[in-house]
Amino acid sequence: MPYEGAAGQTGRHKAPGGDAARLLRRAADLKRFSRRTFLTGAGASTVLAADMLFTKRVQEERQVHKILTVEDDFAQSYFPHASWILFPGYKTSWEEAQWILNSLRGSLRLRGQLAAAGYSNLGLDIDQLVIAVIEHVRAHNLTTLYFYGHSFGGMVATQVAARLLELHGVKVELILLDCSPYSKFDVLDQSWFDGVVFLYESGFRIPSVLRGGYELGERVAHKDERTWRQILDQSLEQLSPIAPSSVLIQTESAYIYHFDATRFAGQIGDARMAYIGNPRDQTVNYQTSRDSWARTFAANMASDDRQTTGALPAHASPGWNPFVYRPILEDLENQIFPLPGGGGKMTPF
Repeated sequence: MPYEGAAGQTGRHKAPGGDAARLLRRAADLKRFSRRTFLTGAGASTVLAADMLFTKRVQEERQVHKILTVEDDFAQSYFPHASWILFPGYKTSWEEAQWILNSLRGSLRLRGQLAAAGYSNLGLDIDQLVIAVIEHVRAHNLTTLYFYGHSFGGMVATQVAARLLELHGVKVELILLDCSPYSKFDVLDQSWFDGVVFLYESGFRIPSVLRGGYELGERVAHKDERTWRQILDQSLEQLSPIAPSSVLIQTESAYIYHFDATRFAGQIGDARMAYIGNPRDQTVNYQTSRDSWARTFAANMASDDRQTTGALPAHASPGWNPFVYRPILEDLENQIFPLPGGGGKMTPF
């Protein structure tokens, strides 16, 4: 029967000791709950929350094109107004671009400071990239620029050099092409490449997991170019929060697909160019790309015979093979831009 409580509320009669019994049962359940299970669950939740926050921060930070510097006291002291700018290759993250610079530091620092272009996760935009470069040039009072075009970054470096000269009167001294394709026809895996561009231009965005699965298969298929450690590291990097977004990768694909080098012939002033590559390259056709760059930019090409023989992977891999690349770079620097004589050899020691 309903009853009227002291506060004037209606309720039902409760059995004596009901609340105490319920508390005892909960205490018993809690006692049976494994402390290890609780700690494991709490730890997993903390890691997941931290990962989500880190991913969100990374993605927010990388919505603009940015010039990333690698500090080097020696280069800053001896070359305060000169700098290399690395234009990363296809699917190369900001961290990997800086890793490449650090791998080549001992050679590149002999002519300038070190910087790399970080592409926006919202997509590759040459106009915005040119703005980022010119702001960096002005902020650091740079008068001498050397561009390192890593893989498809050679295409980007060439266009940026042409735009800097046209719009701002800023001259680039050297464009180094490291296994850079001259056009889409130099890309050997045409079926994947055409598919990525078709999906992007149709408005479809490729999920990261699908992309990572393909890339793992692609690297295993080209196993002779990589060690198993390289396959694992490169595949995991593409699935991490710091990896380039699928939108960026698809815009990079579209850029390669539509790139026309002839538009920039005669537009880079007297900038010198040098092509280095590997005849065993299974990503870009070494022979056709090298010959095409040399033919179109005959007036600028200073060297096209240096080969990264012995490098694994064979395609544009300075980060993995610095001891293959460094002698080549130093030889090119001494050939194209010899240091003034009479003062002895410059060393950081």
